[in-house]
Amino acid sequence: QQLLLGAYQALMRQVHTGKVTLHTRMEMLDLVKNAEGEAVGIICRNLTTGEVSSHSAHAVVLATGGYGNVFYLSTNAMSCNVTAAWRAHRKGAYFANPNFTQIHPTCIPAADEFQSKLTLMSESLRNDGRIWVPRDRDETRRARDIPEAERNYYLEEKYPAFGNLVPRDVASRNAKTVVDEGFGVGPQKNGVYLDFKDAIARDGADKIAAKYGNLFEMYERITGEDPYTTPMRIYPATHYTMGGLWVDYNLMTTVPGLYATGEANFSDHGANRLGASALMQGLADGYFVLPYTIGDYLAPRLNQPIVSTSDEVFKTAEAEVKDRLQGFLDTKGTKSPDYFHRELGKLVWDYIGMARNKNGLEKAIGEIRALREEFIKDLKVLGTSDTLNSSLEKAGRIYDFFELAELMARDALDREESCGGHFREEHVLGDGEAKRDDENFQHVSAWAWNGEDTPQTKYKEELEFEYVIPSTRSYK
Repeated sequence: QQLLLGAYQALMRQVHTGKVTLHTRMEMLDLVKNAEGEAVGIICRNLTTGEVSSHSAHAVVLATGGYGNVFYLSTNAMSCNVTAAWRAHRKGAYFANPNFTQIHPTCIPAADEFQSKLTLMSESLRNDGRIWVPRDRDETRRARDIPEAERNYYLEEKYPAFGNLVPRDVASRNAKTVVDEGFGVGPQKNGVYLDFKDAIARDGADKIAAKYGNLFEMYERITGEDPYTTPMRIYPATHYTMGGLWVDYNLMTTVPGLYATGEANFSDHGANRLGASALMQGLADGYFVLPYTIGDYLAPRLNQPIVSTSDEVFKTAEAEVKDRLQGFLDTKGTKSPDYFHRELGKLVWDYIGMARNKNGLEKAIGEIRALREEFIKDLKVLGTSDTLNSSLEKAGRIYDFFELAELMARDALDREESCGGHFREEHVLGDGEAKRDDENFQHVSAWAWNGEDTPQTKYKEELEFEYVIPSTRSYK
């Protein structure tokens, strides 16, 4: 948080000096390229007035975050979406490793099926908390009243060497497994317990409060339950996306003049994300890479005029955006954008989430396409485009989520191995853990757009390891 505050202050300092102009409450809806295929600007919509406008530049930088909200329920802010990156993809930027998403194991479970945002609890809680579920599916007693012999500390039993400190993907996958098997806890039976009873008995409540007091307070405010006396309830949720726009070492995409930084690109994580490396990626890209690489592209363009927003490339792009928005309004169906987002999220969670298999992925592709067709025919967006209209905003984002979700499924289907957050149930070791296939899949999958309703083309960027040789991990 301190680093983010520092970044914000640095930005606002430049705003104060007049070197940066902020356009708040604006959403990018398309990328503009010139005849040579270079990025020369963007099309935006003012979220307050509805005005669609063109913005020209010598280069475009996307720092628009990840696409975790394709799952509907995630720890991301409600407005997080893939539209900026996806529209760039449709204009020629390769999209890399889209199926590599990280599911965080320590989130507060949804209170009901209509909840649209989840809260992330710090993973530091797993240092002292013990994770368990009742051994009886029909257990109705309070957690504190269930004897030790009737508790299943499933991570400690399955992974004795690491116990509750197994990596995020392992902890998340096992939590979903026990809940799917009917051992979930809480009113919705959609969580597992994270219990601090033993830690409090060992260290005292004061020491536990010194470590986690703010987290315990936050949890109690949300759930009304006191974690000092009652185990927390946690469940996995999408937290980060390792996939994104493909970039080179200068952070430029396959579209000249278009750069992607932070979670918007694919570059630093592979199939898993280590602790704090998301912050590292954003800071490294923004502080230490892009300021020193974008100059190579801009230098030959010094004192050269930017493309006028009255140029045909801007007029065409702006007209396409307006037509797309009007199309959502003109459908006049019966179902809201939220309905389609929720249904899409269920498909992505069930079939492209923590554990995937061939049948499920193929089923997901078919059902995503069918739901998208229903969206096109039966979407209902009230209001108009020339004012504040959150439903219209959502409709555009969800349309792009449909195409992204299908590519996620295709990418996961193509990768015939298990690695990190990508777990294919057909590719496991004898003890049930992930089985990689480095000989055939030690590469980045970069997908190129081929047009509406036409499958993308996959290109491979081979990964070469000189100093650290990949090895099979085990936590048992």
